[in-house]
Amino acid sequence: MLLFELASAVVSLLAVGLTARRHPLCWPLGLVSVIAYAWVFIDAKLYSDALLQGAFGIMIVYGWLRWMQHLDDSGHVRVAALPVARAWRHIGIGALGALALGAFMHHQTDADLAWLDAALAAFSLVAQWWQAKRHAAAWWMWIAVDVLYVGEYLYKGLHITAVLYLVFVGIAIAGLRSWRRAYKSAQRLSTESFGNY
Repeated sequence: MLLFELASAVVSLLAVGLTARRHPLCWPLGLVSVIAYAWVFIDAKLYSDALLQGAFGIMIVYGWLRWMQHLDDSGHVRVAALPVARAWRHIGIGALGALALGAFMHHQTDADLAWLDAALAAFSLVAQWWQAKRHAAAWWMWIAVDVLYVGEYLYKGLHITAVLYLVFVGIAIAGLRSWRRAYKSAQRLSTESFGNY
């Protein structure tokens, strides 16, 4: 399983790196990654994470289609603003999802770290949704979630995956900067274009 985990980590790393660059090829690589990681997590009895990979698969298809409708002239996705009220609503939904999934996993399965794993899965879905919707705020959520995942995976002995998620934290920081810069640049160009009419 170690080699399979390593191969899964490499594909995930490529997918997240392309996401940080706003490149639409992140989606098909992401799909391969979530299929592979579902098996890794089932083997580690992290069932919330395994279920999360299935949900990611659905969101990846949605995000891929959505991004293809919002590419700029250079072939990169345009970043969209996230209204504060909507962000809080999504965070509330994530918290409710974490409680429901955590209760189920704790009482109905032999899942390890059922509550933590469920919370991380739920808030990963929030981050993935924001990413599909092209919101730079997704990177803030990924930073928080990925830091906690590093600890969870170290505890579970998934050392390759823990290192991967530590690298994801760095990519998320770079992605946040890149997406914010792209958003500000697009706003500036939009204002300049509007001023020319």
